[in-house]
Amino acid sequence: MQKSECSGGTHLKNRVTGNDDQRTSSGTQIKYRNAVQRSKSSLSTSSPESARKLHPRPSDKLNPKTINPFGEQSRPPSAFAAIYSKGGIPCRLVHGSVKHRLQWECPLESLSFDPLLITLAEGLRETKHPYTFVSKEGFRELLLVKGAPEKAVPLLPRLIPVLKAALVHSDDEVFERGLNALVQLSVVVGPSLNDHLKHLLTSLSKRLMDKKFKEPITSALQKLEQRGGSVSRTLFLKSLFFFFFSTFRHISKLTIYLTCTPHFSHK
Repeated sequence: MQKSECSGGTHLKNRVTGNDDQRTSSGTQIKYRNAVQRSKSSLSTSSPESARKLHPRPSDKLNPKTINPFGEQSRPPSAFAAIYSKGGIPCRLVHGSVKHRLQWECPLESLSFDPLLITLAEGLRETKHPYTFVSKEGFRELLLVKGAPEKAVPLLPRLIPVLKAALVHSDDEVFERGLNALVQLSVVVGPSLNDHLKHLLTSLSKRLMDKKFKEPITSALQKLEQRGGSVSRTLFLKSLFFFFFSTFRHISKLTIYLTCTPHFSHK
């Protein structure tokens, strides 16, 4: 009897000891997993990529968001990106230590503005490098060539809708590129732009309500007036008047509606 009691006690003791060992081993595994997770998180936060995000380098200014030609694209490329990728724009981007520049494959004077100037204007709506730089700089350099006025004026009916698309774009940088391109174009074509300004000035008057664009738009309008004469100023004042008139008219209608509606009227 004593032997059986002894053996039963021994089995019970072993069972208790086994449970303790299992608890100890499971606790050890949990601690190990937590330690591995902490080490992974510390490695991720100490990686060069995260460090660069926390502390941007001065050279990052020369490397804006760039399209990856080898990565999977979530959307099909734009018309400008497709043309540029196929060599439809006769230039290549030269990366410099201080700034980038364009190297043209042939003299700019020998290039036809149709459709190159319009294609570059369409590229102003791009938001990724190198398309942003190529379109902005290419448009500017093409308008500086000898004989640019004679080549650009016939294209105004097709250029204006493209520039308007940039001026109404939701991206602030796209709007700024469109505004600069409009000023550059006015320097070249002069008063010939007056007949088309009514399609653009409404977009400018809307952005004029934004404080950060008040100064650049005012400066651009002064340059348009210098190149286009008093007609430019008159057109802008008209568009500004109609913009404010329509805005306040809608506000008045909304106020009347809210006042007359029983749910909103004051009791």
